[in-house]
Amino acid sequence: MNANAAPHPFVGMWVTADGHIRQELLPNGRYDEARGSRQSAYTGSYTVTGTHLDYIDDTGFTATGDVRDGVLFHEHLVLYREDATRPDTSR
Repeated sequence: MNANAAPHPFVGMWVTADGHIRQELLPNGRYDEARGSRQSAYTGSYTVTGTHLDYIDDTGFTATGDVRDGVLFHEHLVLYREDATRPDTSR
């Protein structure tokens, strides 16, 4: 990988609207997912094809995701960029 290359646009922190689940997509093709106070609840690798993500957990579990309109739909989860405005779910 070119050290001067910009990271993939999906790299970074993605969070659920309530902030309970935080999934960090790392530039080296790894991910680290926290759930509540449990850090690194799930770790593994991911690959990106277009707007589709394929995940393989370190235990062998597989999952998929798709980014649509700047939102990551990961199996049953809906995640938003940490630095993006998330919907207000307090109502």
